[in-house]
Amino acid sequence: MNHKLNLSCSTAALAELRGFLQQNLAFYRLSEGDKHQVTLAVEEVCANLIIHSHDCNPKEEIHLEVKALDKKIIVEITDKGDAFNLLEYEVPDLSQVIGEKRKGGIGILLVKKIMDEIEFESKNGKNICRLIKNYPSTGNP
Repeated sequence: MNHKLNLSCSTAALAELRGFLQQNLAFYRLSEGDKHQVTLAVEEVCANLIIHSHDCNPKEEIHLEVKALDKKIIVEITDKGDAFNLLEYEVPDLSQVIGEKRKGGIGILLVKKIMDEIEFESKNGKNICRLIKNYPSTGNP
């Protein structure tokens, strides 16, 4: 079962994203805590893309697909903005972030802690980020 959403690159669209994820993650055997964490991780990646790769241009879009494969939920986020490889991200020194009272900069760290796997590819002007979360092997997705 695949669920798809085309999301405008506007921060106002993040509410639509949350609703889409809440509705569609209900189909999978995740705990309520895991559903909220996956939503948080996907929202963080999309917010970063909207703000940093697309400059909040509502004429541009991010495409999302939520699917299950081999007891894993895969959220595939595709865009044509400036590429940002989540896997090459260097974690900031948290004591420095706190000391500087800096807002932001640790969301990607959170994404890496929440998700079981992260894949990234960029080709032909298209960027694909796959956020993968394992779920229990009992029952159906």
